[in-house]
Amino acid sequence: MGEPRRILEKRTGHFLEDFEPGQRYRHKGGKTLTEGLFATFTEFTMTTNPLSKNARYARAYGYRGLVVPPGLTMLVAFSQTVEDISENARANLEYVDMRFGAPVYVGDTLEVETAILGVKPSSSKPNLGVVHVQSIARKNLGAADEAIVMAWQRKVQVYKRDERAPVRAGALEPAAVACEPWLPPYLGREVYAELAHLSSADTYFEDFEPGTRIEHSRGRTVTDEHVHLTAILDNTSQVHCNQHMIDRDPGQYVGGRLIVFGGIPFVLCLGLSCPDVGDNALADLVYATGSHTAPLFAGDTVFASTEIEGLRDHPSRPDLGIVDTTLRGHKFERAEGASAADAPPGWKRTRIFELRRELVVKRRSHYGA
Repeated sequence: MGEPRRILEKRTGHFLEDFEPGQRYRHKGGKTLTEGLFATFTEFTMTTNPLSKNARYARAYGYRGLVVPPGLTMLVAFSQTVEDISENARANLEYVDMRFGAPVYVGDTLEVETAILGVKPSSSKPNLGVVHVQSIARKNLGAADEAIVMAWQRKVQVYKRDERAPVRAGALEPAAVACEPWLPPYLGREVYAELAHLSSADTYFEDFEPGTRIEHSRGRTVTDEHVHLTAILDNTSQVHCNQHMIDRDPGQYVGGRLIVFGGIPFVLCLGLSCPDVGDNALADLVYATGSHTAPLFAGDTVFASTEIEGLRDHPSRPDLGIVDTTLRGHKFERAEGASAADAPPGWKRTRIFELRRELVVKRRSHYGA
């Protein structure tokens, strides 16, 4: 018998030269939303909407039980795409047209597929390029309640395995995907009035005014726990968990440190804004565009602000309105001698995240006490 075969380093995931417009991936694994996942992320992100906190409240509104917040649905669905799409990425550049569909509950199983829409090599960095994808997440495939729960696009900066390898560049139009949030039927004000005390009294549609900027008072420090949080989502991107890889070539990786998975500041900003903006929302309608503007590292504290961009009637529900917002996340960094109106003396405010967000919000006239 000869020497046994030895694989010195089996690389996982795909590199820029592996992608081609038109490819489709049905991602491995899938994931069932357990009570542990639900509790961990709902509490960590400081979500306050009673649909995700109080089963009596959720059932009174017509839901089967506690509703998984859209940010957690995003984390579970997004993470399934990482091994195939972004395990060898440098950065996630942009979220595009992220929409939500059927409600998700504890016990539902999500599975995701992704189409490659575009591949573009960098004009200045021969080892990098951008991959544009469209992903669809469905729940409970093959069951009576099978449904699309989320659809989104994203653009990600991906490394090449070999700088000299040719890239199959090109671009395709995204597919039309029917993905609209399920909204419970309106049952009359008398059904909801006795529950009104369970949500913030000043977050109905009538309370918002275009041009208002809300600085949310709470913050949350992210510690090394981000590695665990990323792991229990099955997100395998090495820039979030493999410090040895970064130490071997720190110049190739942003900051030369483990970067906090972008989904964590994403959902933290949603949660930090919840008591001031989302407590009386029945659904997140669409995130038109979003991006990470600076990295987050262990020890940083996340804060958020919301700007009310506009208000409009819901096209078919007089009991609801749509609130257009821009959600921004930031952290404070020490800067000797710095002085700014939006930061304490000796600190500078660094934006880390921005999201154009549309929410479907209850009207006090129909739901208030």
